[in-house]
Amino acid sequence: MSPLPLAGLKVLDLTRLLPGGFCSLLLADFGADVIKVEDTGLGDYVRWAPPYYEGAEPSARSALFLGLNRGKRSIRIDLKSGPGKEVLLRLVRDADVLLESFRPGVMDRLGVGYERLRQENPGLVYCAITGYGQDGPARDRPGHDLNYLGLNGILGLTGEADGPPVAAAVQIADLGGGASMAAIGILVALQERQRSGEGQLVDSSMFDGSLSWLSMVAAEALANGAAPRRGELQLAGGIICYRVYACADGHVTLGALEPKFWAEFCQGVGRSDLLEHAFDPPGSDAHRAVCEIFAARTREDWRAFASEHDCCLEPVMDLDEVLSGELVAARQMVVELDQPGADRPVKLLGVPVKLSRTPGDPVRAPGPGLGEHTRDVLAQAGFSPEEIDTLHESGAVAGPAADTVQGSFMA
Repeated sequence: MSPLPLAGLKVLDLTRLLPGGFCSLLLADFGADVIKVEDTGLGDYVRWAPPYYEGAEPSARSALFLGLNRGKRSIRIDLKSGPGKEVLLRLVRDADVLLESFRPGVMDRLGVGYERLRQENPGLVYCAITGYGQDGPARDRPGHDLNYLGLNGILGLTGEADGPPVAAAVQIADLGGGASMAAIGILVALQERQRSGEGQLVDSSMFDGSLSWLSMVAAEALANGAAPRRGELQLAGGIICYRVYACADGHVTLGALEPKFWAEFCQGVGRSDLLEHAFDPPGSDAHRAVCEIFAARTREDWRAFASEHDCCLEPVMDLDEVLSGELVAARQMVVELDQPGADRPVKLLGVPVKLSRTPGDPVRAPGPGLGEHTRDVLAQAGFSPEEIDTLHESGAVAGPAADTVQGSFMA
């Protein structure tokens, strides 16, 4: 079996919660050695987020934590202490990537910012995920996914024209604008390092990254000098051939954007009179007619219709239906792995990118206990047993958390 594509890549992940955790998960699933650098207290907050897997060890039993941290190792370091800083500096010498998600300037104040770390390792790729980037007027502002989407226009464009902005069910800025863009930036910088031999700083802004998803919409607005308003975007419910419709017992999606698909739908329901109305707006007579057509049949009726008529029509499914469905099973998008202490295999989402020759491996290792690998990581970095004991005694590092250690999410 071929080695995983990122085998041999060492990543120091100082992040907490979602954006950084998902970014390093993408790398870990393809073989990177992701060392999760946590504090000597309770570590990553998401460890303590319910729901919990029954029987799993206290420091690694949160379903949310395991969903983001399989295949990683955990070390606990007090970066506010002198010896703790020295530990990180030593680890950096042998690292390829350092990932952090503090506000700009925090790492510099700790004495381990990019300029200091590159002195130890000029080839280091240092990636900082922040809300608004390393410079600009908002660099020091706090924020969460909803704030970034509100400021970059995505939220204002989402929803019906006569309704409020609608928040998505997933964190678009965190995952798409932050984590995914950071992973791309890291891999690009690593590729460039092969030519130059030098690392660089990857500045991943969740605001910038998710704003880039408006590339087509913004291009049109910049060309015309006028931006669309909520409810006007064609691909966000602004035309009747591309909308969500209520049926007798739920909802379905119609994506009949091209004329051939719209024609197949209209002819299939016996309404050729609607052929010329594909791009009519909501509230039109044609829209009311299509609403009535969909309301007359159940979701299963429409599923059967879509099997006979090639018109881009699919049901809106609840998550439990999705996770147990044949499409997810066929694409191996739910996997099982053994988690120490758990009384049954843990189920998690699989790897979304499929490589033909060296596919990712989402089940190669479970989520780490808090500080589970402190001693191993230090030994691999060249610390002697005596040095490791001294670091533990001084509080600069900490090993596995005792079973009595308990935290709370967002406390």
